[in-house]
Amino acid sequence: MSESHGNKLWIKAKQIIPGGNQLLSKRSEQFLPEHWPSYYKKAKGIEIWDLDNHRYTDMSIVGIGACTLGYADDDVNAAVIDAVQNGSMSTLNCPEEIELAEIMIRLHPWADMVRFARTGGEAAAIAVRIARAYTSKDRVAFCGYHGWHDWYLAANLADDSNLDGHLLPGLSPKGVPRGLKGTALPFRYNHAEELEALFSQYPDEIGTVIMEPIRNREPEHDFLHKVRKIVDEQGAILIFDEITSGWRMNVGGIHLRYQVTPDIAIFGKAMSNGYPISAIIGKEEVMDTAQDTFISSTYWTERVGFSAAIATIEKMQRLDVPGQITLIGRYIGQEWQKLIECYDFPFIIEDGIPSLIHLGFNHPDALTIQTYITQEMLKSNYLARESVYVSYPHTKDVVDQYLQVLNPVFRKISNELEKGNLNKCLDGPLAFSGFKRLT
Repeated sequence: MSESHGNKLWIKAKQIIPGGNQLLSKRSEQFLPEHWPSYYKKAKGIEIWDLDNHRYTDMSIVGIGACTLGYADDDVNAAVIDAVQNGSMSTLNCPEEIELAEIMIRLHPWADMVRFARTGGEAAAIAVRIARAYTSKDRVAFCGYHGWHDWYLAANLADDSNLDGHLLPGLSPKGVPRGLKGTALPFRYNHAEELEALFSQYPDEIGTVIMEPIRNREPEHDFLHKVRKIVDEQGAILIFDEITSGWRMNVGGIHLRYQVTPDIAIFGKAMSNGYPISAIIGKEEVMDTAQDTFISSTYWTERVGFSAAIATIEKMQRLDVPGQITLIGRYIGQEWQKLIECYDFPFIIEDGIPSLIHLGFNHPDALTIQTYITQEMLKSNYLARESVYVSYPHTKDVVDQYLQVLNPVFRKISNELEKGNLNKCLDGPLAFSGFKRLT
């Protein structure tokens, strides 16, 4: 596999593209260094063909969680093709922009206004800009992962481990102005007392709280309602980042299930099945502040993203896609649990959002285990790791076939861990964890 076209191209990419590509989560070293196929020729449903025409079943992160309908969905593609054939860009605005805005407001009755962008990171930056403009306060309290922009990475200016528990360890704030130090302040999920402590530490200075309403685990002890109460008492703005959680357990934002209303919510990823668009929705008095600051970009008006999102949302509603992928995610978790008990593994299943189910390895050889799973599953034509981002084509039959292949892999892990030899079973280096330079 090391002589594959994909691996050769990845080696070249690292010489001419800093970091090799545009997204950390797609770097080959995150999966299987020196052996990952790296590039695709075609993707359809949950199948991917690499540059050597090997076909794989994707039981991993499925377009980083963007493709809940599966790759190249016919209905979404038809809407996109129509948009392209009729002109995806023009001097005038496309009416789909208004149609999608009305859909978002209808799905979220608390919201009055909508802005659009193309990526999740952009949406988070826009939402924070609007909140800061509205409150005239610079400091932001945050919980979770919210992108790559200066406002967020500024958290690591004060302590380079501030972001470690929110997604990836080792994120460097190099290039972020030192003057932003102390403007982004972390608190942990399910620890409302830490948010209260931040407001006490910086009285009348924090104007924005941005957080993921859920990620790896459910809110406990009325956590989201406590956050809402604290924010209200302090006169701040609450932003729910639904880039990851939105559309996966219900059509719209998962905050609707918990009956907690933010002032702003942001969406992306699954709302358009792989075509770039993101949304910032909110209450009129807050959102209208966008007119008092400069937020503008040419490609935020391009037609394809709006058309894709409209078609995706319609199909999600018609087929109850969130309900189906939730059932399959729970089924995967149940079957994983059987394997864990069978082989007496110290593994933990994280299923706060069942369709983003994750297997945590509470073991000193965690990276070795993760790498070995990916290595052996790849030999059986599966793209697999410790997470499965479920999409609509992941039927029970597909999952059962995957489990049949996974079972002997787990058995081998159990045997080799007992002998202390699992590292000798790797065909190459360990997968990377966190952020690292590649060259």
